[in-house]
Amino acid sequence: MITGELKQRILDALQKSRENFSGSDAKFSVSIGINSAQYNRIKNGDTEKVLADAKWISLARRLGVDPLNMPAWNTVETPVFRFITTQLEVCQQRSLSAILCDLSDIGKSYVARQYCAGHPNASYIDCSQVKSRSRLIRSIAKSFGVGYTGLYSEVYGDLVFYLKTLPAPLVVLDEAGDISYEAFLEIKALWNATELSCGFYMMGADGLKDKISRGVDMHRVGFTEIFSRFGRRYGHVIPLVKDERDECLRKTAMMIIKANMDGLNADANRLLRISLGDDGIPSLRRIYKEIMKLRFEQMNA
Repeated sequence: MITGELKQRILDALQKSRENFSGSDAKFSVSIGINSAQYNRIKNGDTEKVLADAKWISLARRLGVDPLNMPAWNTVETPVFRFITTQLEVCQQRSLSAILCDLSDIGKSYVARQYCAGHPNASYIDCSQVKSRSRLIRSIAKSFGVGYTGLYSEVYGDLVFYLKTLPAPLVVLDEAGDISYEAFLEIKALWNATELSCGFYMMGADGLKDKISRGVDMHRVGFTEIFSRFGRRYGHVIPLVKDERDECLRKTAMMIIKANMDGLNADANRLLRISLGDDGIPSLRRIYKEIMKLRFEQMNA
């Protein structure tokens, strides 16, 4: 059962999200997966028997609302945060495109989600969840409030038209190495159709770099053009030299630990040690889990 308190926190998050969405209420309701009549009712405080519990849960997940109401995670301006944020700003403001290929578990996805949540007309797409051509384009369309359930050709055409009407739209394609070959070709087509009107930012780890480089080397149709349109270079944040890389990652991990352990009976150095993998590199996911576990234990002590 969804409590009234949780519904109110979801509504608060919904209002904040609406402030960063430049389209109409009707388009915003499409982007969050409810109809406009339902949105009009809940935004005016009518929450009883409007949405099923499953839909409230879906909204909470989409908006990042914690059902346990744990203290908010503090964002830290790490080197990764500053680098990606700057690149996203440039791509959005100038309708440019770029590729970032770097280590996994360094906070790339977190930074991109934070950026898109706080900037109008910026759409974050987790490509690992929408690998096919149709699912990818429909997901992008939905994120901008464009109808996404009709004929594919209509969805694509409406998306292209709408992106051209928006001021400085940006599409962030995370985990881009997971999408199918046909989806890669459709990204090229979408880039062509919205040139100078929309920015694109593609992110991934070594798999994305290998996929594009292999496609270019094998002269596979579309890959040379995609690489060209995204700047012909793979951006990266973390130093390539091992000693410099390890130092950068440990300093980053410690910055995040210290920013999020206020009030916790824990030792920062111990948290760093238990986050290290066999390769000596700290895991930000492990840090998050350990700190959230400590918070939960303290809350229920």
